[in-house]
Amino acid sequence: MDFKTATALRRLRLVSAPEAVSFLLLLVCSVLKRTTDFNAVPVMGMVHGVLFILYVVFWADAWNRTKWGWKTAVLYFVLSVLPTGGFFAERKLKREAEAGVIAARARREGVVNV
Repeated sequence: MDFKTATALRRLRLVSAPEAVSFLLLLVCSVLKRTTDFNAVPVMGMVHGVLFILYVVFWADAWNRTKWGWKTAVLYFVLSVLPTGGFFAERKLKREAEAGVIAARARREGVVNV
């Protein structure tokens, strides 16, 4: 795995958990808006919107660099629109990045011809 691919996966991973948290907070704020006088939906909506846009941009970059198949790319996109999907995406991306680093080290050291 080259440096740019690892960086793209790291960026996507770093934005996935905050995007999921902002989605959950937006849902809580929506409920509070309907049940109380507390209205933080405009603020949380903007925060979540910015994080979602960052996720989609970083997702597209990671898809381009890693050459994921359609199933993997769609999976990561669907995880972005589920309330807790970002947490699962972060975990999968971390495992994928670690596996890529291990494979790159093995190739560099001549252990395998991958």
